[in-house]
Amino acid sequence: MNTRVREIPAHLRVMAHDDIALVSDIERRSYDFPWSHGVFRDCLLAGYNCVVIERIDRVVGYGILSIAAGEAHILNLCVDPMYRDLGYGERLLDEVLDVASREDVGEIFLEVRPSNKKAISLYRKKGFRNIANRPAYYQAKEGREDAAVFSKVMKKAG
Repeated sequence: MNTRVREIPAHLRVMAHDDIALVSDIERRSYDFPWSHGVFRDCLLAGYNCVVIERIDRVVGYGILSIAAGEAHILNLCVDPMYRDLGYGERLLDEVLDVASREDVGEIFLEVRPSNKKAISLYRKKGFRNIANRPAYYQAKEGREDAAVFSKVMKKAG
């Protein structure tokens, strides 16, 4: 692990429209089938909870959370490939969970590719459990890939 990179402090903040180009670039370098610039713009316009994590003046990751009817859905959580394995993904996830908690969310959901073992490990560490499978959910190089659906109960009903 590069400890020099770890020593540089990072902070979380609300995503701004000026961040969309940087976030889109991270997305393109992270996925074979990335979200478009327009999808990120629409998430901001829709009022979703969008956060970035940045080191000095460089955005290195982002998270997008939709909240409605007492439930939340993590729509996207990604760290720049150059800055993975430094704890930024966990910090983003913790922030998203804090937002959901402050908004009095009862349960939070997400989909993840079963092939994304690191993400699944992080979600399990944070108390998510696999509740379902969505067949052919993700576009893949050769056809479609299923999605594992995970949830975390944030508060008990009643």
